[in-house]
Amino acid sequence: LLYLDLDRFKNINDARGHAAGDALLLAVAQRLGGLMREEDTVARLGGDEFVILSTRAAQEHDSDARAARVVAGKVREAFEQPFILDGQPYSASASIGVVVLGPAPQGTEDLLRNADTAMYRAKAAGRNRVAFFEAAMQQEVEAQLALESELAQAIEREQLALHLQSQLDATGTVVGVEVLLRWTHPLHGAVSPARFIPIAEESSLILRLGHWVLEQACLTQRQLLAAGHAIPVSLNVSPRQFHQADFVEQVLAVLERSGARADLLVFEVTEGLLLENLEHTIPRMDALAARGIRFSVDDFGTGYSSLAYLKRLPLHELKIDRSFIQDTPHDPGDTAIVEMILSMARHLGLKVVAEGVETRAQADFLAARGCHAMQGFFYSHPQALDAWLRVTQRSSSLFGPL
Repeated sequence: LLYLDLDRFKNINDARGHAAGDALLLAVAQRLGGLMREEDTVARLGGDEFVILSTRAAQEHDSDARAARVVAGKVREAFEQPFILDGQPYSASASIGVVVLGPAPQGTEDLLRNADTAMYRAKAAGRNRVAFFEAAMQQEVEAQLALESELAQAIEREQLALHLQSQLDATGTVVGVEVLLRWTHPLHGAVSPARFIPIAEESSLILRLGHWVLEQACLTQRQLLAAGHAIPVSLNVSPRQFHQADFVEQVLAVLERSGARADLLVFEVTEGLLLENLEHTIPRMDALAARGIRFSVDDFGTGYSSLAYLKRLPLHELKIDRSFIQDTPHDPGDTAIVEMILSMARHLGLKVVAEGVETRAQADFLAARGCHAMQGFFYSHPQALDAWLRVTQRSSSLFGPL
């Protein structure tokens, strides 16, 4: 059983209209139908999802998995040729999940669910791939559903907290902090953000978490100011949160309630967020920038290759992704990329923050080339606010590993 989902099908609907999308679905159905044998079944479940049920004669001696792999390979080959829509070629691909039907009876619902699970594994691996269902996949899905349910209750049960990681300049002076979300589960202990953030982003939970982080970041800023630290507080804003219709109003309402200073808030956003529906993104950013909020491009250099947005948007800083810092200054390629980003930012009047700084060599290299701020384990690990205040009060400089 093969479960197919067309990759980036939404793009053709957005770019060419739903009539073109319908034409592509029809073309895909015709091509798949012509590919299969008479005894096979090809069906469209709905949307851009198709299912193929391929049977084998009893005298065939190839293994079930090998036979399924051959069928999946034929489907992938069928997508290598462009589809012609209104005389224009259109390239399309599909992510394919495969379930091998064993001798034991299997229910239709279970088979489709398992094939769907495998398809999402193929899509997560980079799209245009084939993934076979394994029992461990279903266990992983069930574990994620359980974690999602527990995460939904984590706010009310006060299991979430913000930790601060310092950003320092070349002299070792703290010039800012980033607030990072942490979850302490009553049974499992600390749950890695790498595990629960993707789960939240796939559901509406990211909206609740994002709003909570914004409120807590404003409260943290007030506490820092009270302790004499008038420094910017950076926080991550997810694409789903930013693209809410009333996002600007939400932010302004939180600022009003909390009494936080807008000019000491930095919203870290991704390049993908900036370029998604750019004509709506620009006025939204302009409205917040007019109130003093500043914007930072997180993980800069890992997303889109177009740099035209840098001069169109009210940006304050670029944040060099840790993947480029990791092998600097020993790797010539990463070193060249870091130097290019620093030079470009200097000409555009943008601040630069380097994340993932873990060695003296990295810090010295960045400082020598005018990097405005550095962040990473070389200086400090993320800490709860009270611990951060104690460490900062003990020393006016955090230059060097703690």
